[in-house]
Amino acid sequence: MKRLIVVFWLFCSLNLLAQPSERLVTVIVTPDHADWLYKIGEPVKFTISVYRDNVLLKGAKLRYEVGPEKMEPTKKETVTLKDGTLALDAGSMKTAGFLRCIATVDVDGKEYRGLTTAGFAPETIKPTVENPADFQAFWDKAKADLAKIPMDARMTLLPERCTELTNVYHLNLQNINGSRFYGILCVPKKEGKYPAILRVPGAGVRPYNGMINEAEKGFITLEVGIHGVPVTMDPGVYMDLARGPLNGYPATNLDDRDRYYYKRVYLGCVRAVDFLVGMPQYDGQNLAVTGGSQGGALSIVTAGLDSRIKWLAAYYPALSDVTGYLHNRAGGWPHLFAGDNLAYNNKPDRIKTTGYYDVVNFARLVKVPGRYSWGFNDETCPPTSMYAAYNVIPGTKELDLYRQTGHWTFPEQTEKMTNWLLAQLKGNK
Repeated sequence: MKRLIVVFWLFCSLNLLAQPSERLVTVIVTPDHADWLYKIGEPVKFTISVYRDNVLLKGAKLRYEVGPEKMEPTKKETVTLKDGTLALDAGSMKTAGFLRCIATVDVDGKEYRGLTTAGFAPETIKPTVENPADFQAFWDKAKADLAKIPMDARMTLLPERCTELTNVYHLNLQNINGSRFYGILCVPKKEGKYPAILRVPGAGVRPYNGMINEAEKGFITLEVGIHGVPVTMDPGVYMDLARGPLNGYPATNLDDRDRYYYKRVYLGCVRAVDFLVGMPQYDGQNLAVTGGSQGGALSIVTAGLDSRIKWLAAYYPALSDVTGYLHNRAGGWPHLFAGDNLAYNNKPDRIKTTGYYDVVNFARLVKVPGRYSWGFNDETCPPTSMYAAYNVIPGTKELDLYRQTGHWTFPEQTEKMTNWLLAQLKGNK
């Protein structure tokens, strides 16, 4: 019973990867370009339609706002939809970026919302974040310091999770500053040499189940947590951590590049690679990293830091061009310089630290083939920030767009990405 509770809680905690559920009233915002793309200066027209029972809802009171994503709207209005639909001239943009229309209706005391985001020459978006002159030297030294620390790998078999084909372990590795790095390791039982996959996590604090399905197909898999705590504890422990000492962790020690929270995290990912490539079951050449949101960021960071990674698959990467807000445009999660965070973090030392940790500057180092996927309607990881990172990647890259998605994925989207990644790993054998 306890295991069922853990699995259910984990499913709920990962709902950002699930398609939103259907609702009684649907608000649809339709652009006048099928590909949602416009030339700079080209006008955009949106049609807003409100449906109930798949029929246009007449007389609904609609509020809408239009403006660059995550910024103050340039146009907003409240209207009554006589026929359930509204044609809207939304204006344009003078620079590359994204123009978003958000429409909201109240029906029987409940609020229903829809949005669509038009892209203006996104392939030309350039980063705002500073690229420190000693960026490479900083991380070369950090990796050298890590290499001096014994791995001290501790594997604990989890019999209740093992299958006929796969052994499942709780893995515990030594990381910097006396910390530990934990994950769920899955290894095929059959003797042989196998490709390996490192899965890095989205934001939050939770337990992990491991990538057992992929291991059953002939892969070594390691799904890691980032917080230096075991990943097999009772869900209540993680809830307490998230509400207590790990609350707001993405900004912890942002004023010091050597103590910032993500230094231990980024190096922990390298330590996970150290372990995988040292396994006797590893085939010696085929290693990939994958994840979404914070995990999308960590996928790019790990591939940029470690040449032993040969492929990456990243969904909507966070931590990208976080200084965008300081340049009057959207910045990446965790929105360090937006809203209430701006007054606290808008200081030279904090801004400087971001340059050493922003995904953009790791993306510049990614030379291995990668597949990336996101949507234009993402309000957590704004597409402006993600394109800022994607556009500077020098390696072979492919962007699989699902424009209407926000911070979630369609089942078809994840299936396509997974199939691509597994095919790369097996195709090179």
